[in-house]
Amino acid sequence: MSPLLITVLIVAGIVVLGLIAFINHSLEAGKLERARQKAELTDRIRRCSNLSESMPGQFMTPPLKQLLNRLEMQLSINLNKVDRSNPQLSGRIQDLRTQIAMGEAVPIRNPAQPVQNEAQAKEVRFQLEALHAILSHAQQEALLPPQEAKQWAGEIRHMLVMLHCEFFNNQGQQNLQQGQARQARLAFERGVQYLRKQPDIKRYEQQLKQLETQLARANAMVLETAQPVADEPSELGEGLKTLDEEDTWKKKNIYD
Repeated sequence: MSPLLITVLIVAGIVVLGLIAFINHSLEAGKLERARQKAELTDRIRRCSNLSESMPGQFMTPPLKQLLNRLEMQLSINLNKVDRSNPQLSGRIQDLRTQIAMGEAVPIRNPAQPVQNEAQAKEVRFQLEALHAILSHAQQEALLPPQEAKQWAGEIRHMLVMLHCEFFNNQGQQNLQQGQARQARLAFERGVQYLRKQPDIKRYEQQLKQLETQLARANAMVLETAQPVADEPSELGEGLKTLDEEDTWKKKNIYD
């Protein structure tokens, strides 16, 4: 065997080994990319589904329900392309298509959850922030038109305002029921100040009027409880009476 042939065989062997390594690397990179896409899509689908099911009923509307259904279906279709072995995915996609076809008649099964304390208010605020993040991501991937994304951003701000209104109103009402007029006044006052800072305050005229009425009511109760009762004995009154009696006794001794 000539030296030239040996050299050619060695070079060919090196090339083949290089091609095998490149193919293996490409296959491994493809597997990793599919696994990454699968994990990301699965997580985003879970977030859409959780929001659709857990959002308090007073904030969930048919358009919002359908928006989440549309996004979940699009994400599920993308997931089906990289995870064809999932038997439940096709059924879920068909179920979402059925719900989307209902339009405004889609059933809303989310129960209303009154926001009565700060922890509940924070939980709903986190949900609204999660919704905004989902829509922003969908817009970046062209799953949601920019104009529609902008409209929903405004709707999320409106929902946040309504969340504050409900929280301050419920907190004030709860304080009134517990006989805590000063705390109630503070809650209603915070609600009024919050609404007056809104740029589109005309949209919330009804809520502002309601909070102002409750604020006036709470303020009247505070003033009423602050007035002393004339016939009710008090330590201060008894002390002044004692000092007056002692002063009269001293004057009597001096003039006698």
